[in-house]
Amino acid sequence: MKIVRFAAGRKTGYGILKNDKIERIANPYRSLKGTGEFFKLSEVKLLAPCLPSKIIAIGLNYYSHAKEVKMDVPKEPLMFFKPSTSVIGPEDKIVRPAGCQRLDYEAELGVVIGKKAVKVSKEKALDYVLGYTCFNDVTARDWQKIDSQWARAKGSDTFSPIGPWIETELDPDNVSVEAYLNGKQVQKGNTNDLVFNTVALVSYISNVITLLPGDVIATGTPAGIAPMQSGDVIEIVCSGIGTLKNTVA
Repeated sequence: MKIVRFAAGRKTGYGILKNDKIERIANPYRSLKGTGEFFKLSEVKLLAPCLPSKIIAIGLNYYSHAKEVKMDVPKEPLMFFKPSTSVIGPEDKIVRPAGCQRLDYEAELGVVIGKKAVKVSKEKALDYVLGYTCFNDVTARDWQKIDSQWARAKGSDTFSPIGPWIETELDPDNVSVEAYLNGKQVQKGNTNDLVFNTVALVSYISNVITLLPGDVIATGTPAGIAPMQSGDVIEIVCSGIGTLKNTVA
């Protein structure tokens, strides 16, 4: 099932996407029952599929990426925050901040939390997941190297593209995660290469940080990170979900 968030004229809302039609739903965190109101996909604008209170991103969580940057694999998940103000949706523009010299893409699988999660066990972790989406952990790489903390490098406006929708039926341990820059494949990994998988992350994070409905866990990026230039088109493709496409302004 694909859950979308969309704008139709002055209306915004959530819906279930089936083929080329969207049936509105009231609140995906309470019920997925349709209201009987339908919209054509071609007549709406897809928005970021969730409105997270926070994004918890995980660094160095692919063995391939740790090898690429010549760093040791973390013994525990390396967590950092991206603010809600950094979120944009499909087809929205990624804006390079003034002074940023290198702006990188990072293709990731995003895990969307479905209900309040506090001190969740690994055995029950997936009960708290609404579904999965494509995520681009946009990074000002030069700022990341300069700053001791990553708030600026990872949390600037437009640095969290999410979408195009939330897929509820997916095996998070076997998802191909790819990036295409101007149509050329530049990243290709699989979540079976994760150091800490979805179950481990939901449990670990919820034992120290309360996760709220709509929050996103960005699970990390595989090898292949590189810069984007103004005018570039970056696409994040996760198997079983779809394609998140944005342009660099």
